[in-house]
Amino acid sequence: VLRIEKSGRAGKTVTVIDQLPKSEIFLKEWTTKLKKKCGSGGTYLMDKKEGVIEIQGDKRDLIRALLTKEGIKFKG
Repeated sequence: VLRIEKSGRAGKTVTVIDQLPKSEIFLKEWTTKLKKKCGSGGTYLMDKKEGVIEIQGDKRDLIRALLTKEGIKFKG
């Protein structure tokens, strides 16, 4: 699921990708790839049941293009 968040971030926009596999290797690799492609900072988190990647700024279009190119299905 791809979405934008602003709440609790001092008015800054963050693109959030959640419901990812809870695998640190997968999350670290994709976070690095997305940060380089988007030219911005980001991080990954492992919540209770799933993995989450956060990229700074509204990068939905770039992320959609990359996920489509890699053949990964997503919502949002």
